[in-house]
Amino acid sequence: MALDATARRRWFGGVTLLAALVMVVCGETVLRERLGPITSLTFWLVCLVFTSLAIIVALLDVRALQRGIRREQRELFESTLKKIQAEAGNKPRQSGQAPSARCGGL
Repeated sequence: MALDATARRRWFGGVTLLAALVMVVCGETVLRERLGPITSLTFWLVCLVFTSLAIIVALLDVRALQRGIRREQRELFESTLKKIQAEAGNKPRQSGQAPSARCGGL
C-alpha cells in the first residue's frame, strides 16, 4: 500500500524524532562515560541533526496543512456562492418593490 505525501512526511518526522530521543537517552545513560571527546561531539552533532530534521519536517507539515485548509475554504466559499447564485436565479422577483426598498433603503 502506497502512502500519500502527508503520511510519508509524518512517518519520516516521527522516525527522526524517535532517533533523536533514543540518542539522547543512550547518550545520557549508557554512552556517557564510554565516548571520547571527539566521538562524543560527533554523537551529539548527529543527535542535533536528527532533532533539526524533526523540527523542519514538522514545520513543513504545518505549512502543507495550512495550504490544504486554505484550498478547502476557497472551494467551500466558491461552491456556496454558486449555490446562492443558482437559488437567486430560480427565485421569482416580487413585483411592485424597488430593489432598494427590499434592502431597507441601504
